[in-house]
Amino acid sequence: MNPYRKFVIVFLSLVFLILGSTASFIFFIDPMWTFGHAHTYNDHQLLIDERQQKSNHMYFQPFHHRTLLIGSSRSTYINQDDFIDMDVYNFAVSDMSIREYESFIDSAVKANKEPFETIIIGVDFFKSSLQESAEAKNLDNYLETLHEPFYRYKNLISFDLLKYAWKNFNKSRHNVILEERNYNRNNVAFAKRIDEVELENVVAEKVERFRQVFYGDTYEYNPDYRAIFHQLQVKNPDTDFIIFTTPISTPLFEALVEKGRLPDYERWLRDLVAEFGEVQHFMYPNSVTDDISHYFDGHHFYPEIGTLIANKISGHDEDVPADFGVVLTNENLDEFLNVIREKFSAK
Repeated sequence: MNPYRKFVIVFLSLVFLILGSTASFIFFIDPMWTFGHAHTYNDHQLLIDERQQKSNHMYFQPFHHRTLLIGSSRSTYINQDDFIDMDVYNFAVSDMSIREYESFIDSAVKANKEPFETIIIGVDFFKSSLQESAEAKNLDNYLETLHEPFYRYKNLISFDLLKYAWKNFNKSRHNVILEERNYNRNNVAFAKRIDEVELENVVAEKVERFRQVFYGDTYEYNPDYRAIFHQLQVKNPDTDFIIFTTPISTPLFEALVEKGRLPDYERWLRDLVAEFGEVQHFMYPNSVTDDISHYFDGHHFYPEIGTLIANKISGHDEDVPADFGVVLTNENLDEFLNVIREKFSAK
């Protein structure tokens, strides 16, 4: 055989062997959630890009649910299976803006092939500011990506995804959670545990950041806040909306009050109650938020608190602390706000 030809054959054989092995391993672990198989060696999935991963999951696997949950990273820690007698898909992602809600709902409805009976939205007070909600955002780029020709198969020869696949493999093999958020193959998020000393430092740092950045002098309530939610109801007339507020730790709530944001907090709740009639409210000092061990940074709660929220919303609250969660309506909103004002004016 011609030496040159032999070299080409050997070289191409090695290339195909490497590409084939890479593609097989990435497919086996499936770090971008485009194929859907589950096993012992891929049950710990790293957070790469939730918007893309969850969009992939909806579009490339069988998808049909009666209820959709959206919200920021706080809401990602709510197990969709903890809503009793409710068929829920958790489409919450990191740093979701209220300006993204419409595109998230539209894309999920399209994947579902029919409107959802119920849409649950986890709302965060700090996202009510112009700083956090003025910019128009949507899912268009992510949806365009997943519809690219051969998108799923091009991922199989990505060196970056090979690295993620290897990390997923090792974490699954050793059954460890080392990041703030890992997922299993059923779209359920888990969080790493931190010790008491580290927690106190992290919470202090996070409270100061919120005091300066999110609750500080640059905070300005978005005057279009209610109108954005009104548009969601107009576009989804056959869907019931459940709105809940995400529970931040009491030290973080105290920082909100100290920075003079209590009037904005009141306006926020009034807008939500006026638009939806009622709000499942958890963001106020109570026995759950008083205990900072329920959080890993002061505003992201651990999944077990997400379970309490899900149980409360779905009406199975036998194991939920009595003071955790109140349904705010036009009838009791003033009374609730008076209690909050009195609590902090007495300090």
